[in-house]
Amino acid sequence: MKVIIVGIGKLGYRLAESLINSDIDVTLIDQNSKVLERINDYLDVLTVTANGIEIEVLKELNIKSYDFLIATTYSDETNAIICSLAKKLGCKKTIARIRNPEYTKQLDFIKTEMGIDHIINPELATSNEIARYLLKSYNFYSEDFAKGKVSILDFNIKNMPTFVGKNIIELDDMEDLLIAAITRNDEIIIPHGYTELIENDIIHVIGSTEKVTKFGEKFNFHGDRGKIRRVMILGGGNIAYYLAQKLKSFNTKVSIIEQDRDRCRYLSERLSDALIIRGDGTDINLLEEEGLESMDAFIGATGFDEQNLLMTLIANQAGVHKTIAKISRPNYVKIIDNLGIDVALNPTNIAVSSILKFIRGGKVVSVSLLLGGQAEVTEIIAIKDSRIIGKPIAELGLPKGIIIGAIVHQGKVIIPNGNTIIEPDDRLIIFCLSSNVPDLELFTKPVKGGLFK
Repeated sequence: MKVIIVGIGKLGYRLAESLINSDIDVTLIDQNSKVLERINDYLDVLTVTANGIEIEVLKELNIKSYDFLIATTYSDETNAIICSLAKKLGCKKTIARIRNPEYTKQLDFIKTEMGIDHIINPELATSNEIARYLLKSYNFYSEDFAKGKVSILDFNIKNMPTFVGKNIIELDDMEDLLIAAITRNDEIIIPHGYTELIENDIIHVIGSTEKVTKFGEKFNFHGDRGKIRRVMILGGGNIAYYLAQKLKSFNTKVSIIEQDRDRCRYLSERLSDALIIRGDGTDINLLEEEGLESMDAFIGATGFDEQNLLMTLIANQAGVHKTIAKISRPNYVKIIDNLGIDVALNPTNIAVSSILKFIRGGKVVSVSLLLGGQAEVTEIIAIKDSRIIGKPIAELGLPKGIIIGAIVHQGKVIIPNGNTIIEPDDRLIIFCLSSNVPDLELFTKPVKGGLFK
């Protein structure tokens, strides 16, 4: 497979990094030669210093030989035009990043008229994740798969004597649940029954949503189960805009703190039900005056990771039940669990997950990145004639970096063991180290042809 990415910012780089893990030929186009020089030091890709909107550049690269073009420049309009040109020149499929809220109601028209196959909006996707989390009962990061039948709960086991110092096989209260992965010292581990848990391990527990919910209740991982009535958002960017719109339908009162006068005016004209406050969101006195302690949730969503982390931590210490920080730097992912912040979301990783799902196509239902992309949780639908069908899992020869965490067979959630046999149309939720993604693709595609085309 060949993929070309135009516009190499955070999203373009992170995407290229992930695609290389899948043994895909990647070409990067950007006008900034210094950016491309730095990338060549880290990634084995073809780089071209040029403007991706130039037809001659696309022709010279033989764009019709590419399976995908992904436009991730900072201009929505440029991305749409690049995709349109590439499609007309023979590129098989195109993906565009389009973020402007003004375009959200016209996306179907834009896709049809411009020849765009898939549109990603990282801020909208992030706001949807935040809203989903706010409406959950848990204060610990969790994710749903298999249309809500399967859930994953992540939490730190510090101060939990029933877990710390024990081998996984020795744990009680884990019936029909599986510790599918462990985050330890900034690394992802795919464990086995005799893996010993140590203090500050973050364990990723998978099971049916019902079992995971009961597990969370037993260990008191849930916070205030009351409705989220009041939410404060630091930063009036697109995430705040989309989130306020989303929460409106749940009768949640939203306060947005933003410094820029023009942006405040823009938000107040379009969000009649939200309270727009012009001021410095790092001013603790301002936050207290606006009722920080009475908030049910606080979201740090400025363009500065440090501000988001600091103010979210302050909100947490002030007793706010749910605290969420938007972060962009991958390195910060490693310190989140030591800060006491409930959730940190990276719009870039969310966007990359969406693109990977689309590119892999076929029976891939979803892809989620763990710890800055060191590992993936992938949901696929098993297809006939693939290598995993009809054999006990123990006989498949799966690499140590891959573990099948759950199977949904005819609507029933199964935590598999070595004797479990996978059948066609089963839904599989699989944990996989990024280095083992090519192996995963090999096992899940048909013996003849391919799932990932």
